[in-house]
Amino acid sequence: MFLFSGAAYCQFMDMLFPACISLKKVKFQAKLEHEYIHNFKLLQASFKRMNVDKVIPVEKLVKGRFQDNLDFIQWFKKFFDANYDGKEYDPMEARQGQDALPPPDPGEQIFNLPKKSHHANSPTAAESPRT
Repeated sequence: MFLFSGAAYCQFMDMLFPACISLKKVKFQAKLEHEYIHNFKLLQASFKRMNVDKVIPVEKLVKGRFQDNLDFIQWFKKFFDANYDGKEYDPMEARQGQDALPPPDPGEQIFNLPKKSHHANSPTAAESPRT
């Protein structure tokens, strides 16, 4: 699950403050920018509900830039550590069976096909070709 989709942060908020966010509305299989924005809006609403005074830089985060996401996750880690009480949490049960990982991209499957077997006369990786 990519952090820039916002879904993981939503799940963490549910872990910290049960029922502060409706996980049914979270798009765990988000693959498009408008779906990421939707998730971050849910997260921002949960912040407001819990009186968390933090503005989420949504437009920056959904672009997936390293530094923007690093800054936010560092803040979120401190926030999480300050609020987590250590209670058990079952993320699958909380999501009510929603899969957290997006389905594989068919384009990636085409480019990651296993290599065909070599013929008996072709050199293997262990032996170098003769010249």
